[in-house]
Amino acid sequence: MSRSTPPPTAAPADPHAPPARGVSVRVPIPGPNARRIIERDRRYLMTSTKTAPVVAASGDGMWVTDVDGNRLLDFAAGVGVAAVGYSHPDVVRAIREQAARLTHFAGTDFYYENQTVLAERLTKITPGSFEKKVFFTNSGTESAEAALKLVRWQRRRPIVIGLLGAFHGRTMGSLSMTSSKPVQRARYAPFVGGGHHIPAPYCYRCPYKLEYPSCDLYCAKILKELYFQTSIPPDDVAAFLAEPVLGEGGYVVPPPRWHQTLKAILDEHGIPLIDDEVQAGIGRTGEWFAVQHHGIVPPIVTMAKALGGGLPLGAVTFPTEMDFPVQGAHSNTFGGNLAAVAASLATLDVIEKEHLLENARVQGTYLLGRLRELMGRYEEIGDVRGVGLMTATEFVRDRATKEPAIALRDGILEEATRRGLILLPCGRSSIRYIPPLIVRREEIDEAVEILDASIRAARARP
Repeated sequence: MSRSTPPPTAAPADPHAPPARGVSVRVPIPGPNARRIIERDRRYLMTSTKTAPVVAASGDGMWVTDVDGNRLLDFAAGVGVAAVGYSHPDVVRAIREQAARLTHFAGTDFYYENQTVLAERLTKITPGSFEKKVFFTNSGTESAEAALKLVRWQRRRPIVIGLLGAFHGRTMGSLSMTSSKPVQRARYAPFVGGGHHIPAPYCYRCPYKLEYPSCDLYCAKILKELYFQTSIPPDDVAAFLAEPVLGEGGYVVPPPRWHQTLKAILDEHGIPLIDDEVQAGIGRTGEWFAVQHHGIVPPIVTMAKALGGGLPLGAVTFPTEMDFPVQGAHSNTFGGNLAAVAASLATLDVIEKEHLLENARVQGTYLLGRLRELMGRYEEIGDVRGVGLMTATEFVRDRATKEPAIALRDGILEEATRRGLILLPCGRSSIRYIPPLIVRREEIDEAVEILDASIRAARARP
């Protein structure tokens, strides 16, 4: 696996701080150098989604060093991008060697071998033994756009169904299917027409006030029993677009057999499933793709984030017979950038060579166990869920009412940053834990210790 944990440093004076391990907070975060950069960022960059005042200078494995010399433990992995950790020597070498030869040539107008090598590899690791083709993109939202255009062009049907709470991107086509937060959609209507949503299979907050398994998977069956009988003509549906685990919408894991039940309904009406693996794919859940946990084979798979090994790269795999029969129906300039493709091939090699799918399963189970220990100590933790190294805790003001504890969650994130642990929010009041797939037990223990101290500190705030 990757580089070893750095030597312990002196414990900070903070009474809530955990025992010192690899984290080293030399000056309060943000330090003076970070503050200067943040001020310039606010002056020159568009307001976006900044969640913590961390200004990175370098990364190594699980660790990020900021511009003030603080060493932080990263359980965000660049929003899931850094699957094999930062600056993995094999990935760095692949990028350097390709950049020395050629960084851009092929695009979609010419040919280059490493694109075909990666495309062939993706057709083999994605679910299903049928003949497939690949389209390379630059991001997750562009992968969603490409898949949506593909099914509309081929099937000539206007409707795409998605899940409430899902996130598929922010460009206008994918945004039409994104529904994880109102702020993402506010002031952008009208959207691309034909987008319909049904409630997600969110057992902790079941929109039907039912309980699994006595619910008999009503959240899947309602598609046929209600929507197809009222507002969605099934013969007008081009596809169903869904994440196998809701990502930005809260790391919501569907109950057992939900996928199979939904897929059976879709198959009955000849509707293809677009499996959005942008965040869950490339080993995050302990399989190459999260949908493999559910025993179904989606015809179309979208991916990005971890695929590029730190460089912008996405892809869509689809049945060969769905390929466009004419040139120009869809294309781009930078999809399959040669340096990004080289990084991707190296990343896939590292995942296989270092047995990171198995590590994600083993360490993910351990991480869930440690998070459940915290749940036993803090009434504010209403739910712990996840698959592999795609895990979350949901914070509530009261376990009986399940009222979201948004301020507490935000306070915990602030306290964790102060102590040198990088985390990200998701959903209304959840924190996601998505370390690089190289994570080891001792790093999980350190992260949980910092999280524990951060919860205590946030609870003590006035």
